[in-house]
Amino acid sequence: MQASGYPAAAALGQASAPVHVSVILPVHDAELWLDECLGSVLQQDFEGSMELSIFNDASKDKSMTIIEKWKEKLEGSGILVVIGGHDSPSPRGVGYSKNQAIAQSSGSYLCFLDSDDVMMPQRVRLQHAAAVRHPTSIIGCQVRREPPNSTERYTRWINQLAPDQLLTQVFTSNGPTVIMPTWFCSRAWFSHVGPFDEGGRGVPEDLLFFHEHLRKGGGLIRVDQSLLLYRYHPGAATHSVLETTIWTHRVRFLEEWALPHWATFTIWNAGRQGRRLYRSLTAGSRCKVGPTPCPTPPPSSSTAPTAPEAGVLGPPQVVAFCDVDEKKIKKGFYCYEDSQERPKPRVPVLHFRAAQPPFVICVKLDLTGGAFEDNLRSLNLQEGRDFLHFS
Repeated sequence: MQASGYPAAAALGQASAPVHVSVILPVHDAELWLDECLGSVLQQDFEGSMELSIFNDASKDKSMTIIEKWKEKLEGSGILVVIGGHDSPSPRGVGYSKNQAIAQSSGSYLCFLDSDDVMMPQRVRLQHAAAVRHPTSIIGCQVRREPPNSTERYTRWINQLAPDQLLTQVFTSNGPTVIMPTWFCSRAWFSHVGPFDEGGRGVPEDLLFFHEHLRKGGGLIRVDQSLLLYRYHPGAATHSVLETTIWTHRVRFLEEWALPHWATFTIWNAGRQGRRLYRSLTAGSRCKVGPTPCPTPPPSSSTAPTAPEAGVLGPPQVVAFCDVDEKKIKKGFYCYEDSQERPKPRVPVLHFRAAQPPFVICVKLDLTGGAFEDNLRSLNLQEGRDFLHFS
């Protein structure tokens, strides 16, 4: 919906020549960063045609003044600028703004940009080349964090995941393995998967889109160059999403996309995070962890979701929690006291070397000085087939 004071943005997007790439830029009270952000659009070395599609989500600061200043510079360099927005009392959220910016744009490819980030000059060129080769993939890139010492473990994870881990580590608390501020994809593929959820503040629209992308068989590619200055600050929209909301979506996706392909599994971590995962599972998934037999499901004609390294279900086995903590192992079991089941489930706790894969690992990476990683490597397991990381 266009409010008074904004041009008919969709009409402006109809350029006479086809646009190769639309840069999608939602804006809400971004005056602190917009000069740098828009300057980085101007500096792109991509030789194809580009447009910048901005949707102003009820900004109350000087964002629109800055945008109008840059519009002349950008169009003078051959980059069409399409501006839409609304001036309602409250913003409608990142998902809504992205959807509107996409709707008013016309490029064959979409390059997503947050208003507080800065693109390197080669970003559009390199990601466009990758997207042409991989038309059903989300293309990401490595990033440089600003300030440099913020979220060091997360930044290492973003930049150092191996290509196969972009798929196998989609369940972790870090969220999408190809992070939203770096996304680049074809318009056709976005239309097949999208749009973004428009629930507004508190909705992880990027995570929900990412899950739907995977459900539909989409690929994940990362250009291994640092193509984005990725800014960290307290006002970022990501901070408005509750950890409990993200946790719920992660558990449900794990149950949908991975656990149906395992007859049983072991939760690696008998501590707080492992027990929390166990309690969060549906009864059908919990019985794969402990000795309670699972009920036989009714026959179904539906096709199970495709999961990484999906195998053939084997006969049920009694499995457990596993750990390295001698006190937890000596106790021998975890009792789910809040369960309505009778008798209450008692799940064995084993040393990790005595436990049987596959494992759902609830131990955070890069936090134990390499001790956990060494233990895992010593078992000679294959990620995606024998274990998945959840924390």
